[in-house]
Amino acid sequence: MKDKVFRKSLAIPFSLFLVLFIIIPILFIIYYAFTDANGYFTLNAFKEFFTSTTKLNILLVSVLIGLFNTVLCILIAYPLAFLLSNPKINRSYVLVLLFVLPSWINFVLRTGALRDLLSIVLKWFGTTTGQHPLFCTMVGMVLNYLPFTILPLYSTMLKIDYSRVEAAKDLGCNPFKTFIRAFFPQTLPGLISASMMVFMPTISSYVISDTMSEGKIMLFGNSIYLSFSNSDWNSGSFMSLIMLLIIFIAMLATGKFQSESERSNKTW
Repeated sequence: MKDKVFRKSLAIPFSLFLVLFIIIPILFIIYYAFTDANGYFTLNAFKEFFTSTTKLNILLVSVLIGLFNTVLCILIAYPLAFLLSNPKINRSYVLVLLFVLPSWINFVLRTGALRDLLSIVLKWFGTTTGQHPLFCTMVGMVLNYLPFTILPLYSTMLKIDYSRVEAAKDLGCNPFKTFIRAFFPQTLPGLISASMMVFMPTISSYVISDTMSEGKIMLFGNSIYLSFSNSDWNSGSFMSLIMLLIIFIAMLATGKFQSESERSNKTW
């Protein structure tokens, strides 16, 4: 009995954290999203958002950039994670650490330094960062979120059962079929985690797009930031709810897909 009480008491700090820093802030967001400046219930923020072509276009552009950045990061990180996890190629954690080290630097400083470096490179070609806002934004996105793509894939590939790969080869599968049927399905959990760690922060970020594009590309995070900085708590809160809804839907979809992939891996 005492052990059960003790174990339950260990959950008190987490419960307090959950209530104070997650549940209560979300309740405040919901309150401001459906009230006006005087605290009366209204759907003005709802109507304003869904009748504003500017805000809807910003959301669409943010989703497209998020998807594009996720695909680019995975295409770059997947072979890198494979090389890093292969003991025949990499026998130490030094190379892995080299990819992680940049993420330890302050986010704003890292982005500003990258912009300055990119501006120097573009000057050699007779152009500036302001003339290529989308290109510069995507470079900033990929380089900032690439470590968060490599690590989940790397940790997943370390646990791969290579006996399945060898079995596929013994059964006559060519390298492509071996990869598709034996190797790739085992990396799906890491692939899903990496996609979530890149896609959602990309949509909600505003420092990278604002710094790298010199303010010419606005993402959904920029729009929320501008609303709050202009004391428009109602519109900013409603857009934050939209962001939470997107995150919730993405988590449901990826969670279901991940559980199915894990189930298929166990029954392979």
